[in-house]
Amino acid sequence: MKIFVDTANVQAIKEAMALGIVDGVTTNPTLVSKEGDNPEKIIKEICALVEDRPVNAEVLSLDSDGMVKEARVIADWADNIVIKIPMMKEGLKAVKILADEGIKSNVTLIFSATQAILAAKAGAAYVSPFVGRLDDISTDGMDLVADIVNIYQNYDAISTEVIVASIRHPIHVIQSGLIGADILTIPPKVLQMMEKHPLTDKGIDMFLEDAKKFKKS
Repeated sequence: MKIFVDTANVQAIKEAMALGIVDGVTTNPTLVSKEGDNPEKIIKEICALVEDRPVNAEVLSLDSDGMVKEARVIADWADNIVIKIPMMKEGLKAVKILADEGIKSNVTLIFSATQAILAAKAGAAYVSPFVGRLDDISTDGMDLVADIVNIYQNYDAISTEVIVASIRHPIHVIQSGLIGADILTIPPKVLQMMEKHPLTDKGIDMFLEDAKKFKKS
């Protein structure tokens, strides 16, 4: 299992890097806008920070020509850039063109297995099913991840990796691992939740109290 950090905050990425758990980074226009700086500057800084690990940056155009033009510019910012393309007909056209040019893409906003099939056939390096948003509408997002993983595993020709996105809590992480998803893109808040457990905190407190008794003796 690979872990990507879902943020454009450089400090948060540095903290995750220090833990030795970062295999890549995903961003989107919303995350980048929160940092209040030039998007190109932010993405380039992240790319340099994580070195050769993939960094996902998203296009804003909704037509294939515009997407491809944006993607070519963004891809020139660093060698480890992956272009996020929205799941739509024009997006699939752009994915095909970019794949032929050797530019990796991540088809985002996947909400059905049929969309994931089309993205893989178009040449996407990654697809991102959004589990949290499906949960929000009373649909089990992990069922979608399981379907995509099972379908892809049936065909050796499919090399597209599944990035579980819109992760809201550690249970999503556990479920994704049990299903066998390739990558999880996890917000810093959820990473912090993953490292915590009340029994761990209680155990540390107990050990420290016992250590004080040892010192006194």
